[in-house]
Amino acid sequence: MINEIYVKSVLNKTKRRDTWFLDDYTINPYSACSFNCLYCYIRGSKYGANMEEKLSVKVNAVEILERQLHNRAKKNQHGIIVLSSATDPYLPIEKKYQLTRQILERIHHYKFPVHILTKSDLVVRDFDLLEKINRDAILPHDLQPLLSHKVFVTFSFSTIDNTVGKIFEPGAPLPGRRIEALKETLAAGFHSGVSLMPLLPYITDTEEHLNAMFAAFSNLQVRYLFPASITLFGNKPSDSMTLMFQAIHKYYPALEEKYIKLFAYGHQPPSWYRNEFYRRVAPLREKYHLKDSIGSAISQNPTHPS
Repeated sequence: MINEIYVKSVLNKTKRRDTWFLDDYTINPYSACSFNCLYCYIRGSKYGANMEEKLSVKVNAVEILERQLHNRAKKNQHGIIVLSSATDPYLPIEKKYQLTRQILERIHHYKFPVHILTKSDLVVRDFDLLEKINRDAILPHDLQPLLSHKVFVTFSFSTIDNTVGKIFEPGAPLPGRRIEALKETLAAGFHSGVSLMPLLPYITDTEEHLNAMFAAFSNLQVRYLFPASITLFGNKPSDSMTLMFQAIHKYYPALEEKYIKLFAYGHQPPSWYRNEFYRRVAPLREKYHLKDSIGSAISQNPTHPS
């Protein structure tokens, strides 16, 4: 059952703009997530092991957003709005509620630029609105010399292998569908790229898998690519670390001991692993000519946690 909830605010001002995602504001039309990715950082007892069961629709989001955008625009506080920071804006229920589409209509009306983060191919439905935003939006003053676009569409992948995707992203559109949507997005002329977050230790961060992904996205001529390792939290039944370890035990038993050692002392792999990860990624970016920022002149030191 889908919960319909009422909220007091929907436009959130970030404390600091991330240099990967350029988020001045964030909007999440929905809470919880039917994509149910095992590694998701929003997991925990609040949503349970099957997050779809706690899926909520912010039914008054458009009404609240109208007031918030009006106030910001009146003060010339235009900034890049990220859809979404916690829950995908293009869940299957978006077909019924069309909250994301209505929100994009208000974003266009008040001339805010937008960055779409998604695992869904449903984004192609809204190309008409995104074209209008890309034409009419006002970039923040400090980004105007650095960016020529006002719309950015980033597709999220932890793998391009459909079999692996079914295991770790059981409710999400398969990677193959996302790749087709990425092709359409680039063909339509949008500034679009890939978030390789998180890459799965010893599964999708291997030399073979990394080369396959970097080559595939380079061939598509994506505008940028953000690779990062994994962060897992908690030891309760619905926490990401618990669910990931269960999947490793079931599907990759030979890797179980490696995962136990990797997360023996915290929610991140140790520094030696992270250093090795970025040591392998750097030459691949050069080999396949892939940028690591939306705007080439923007700082190359992302603040987003890995």
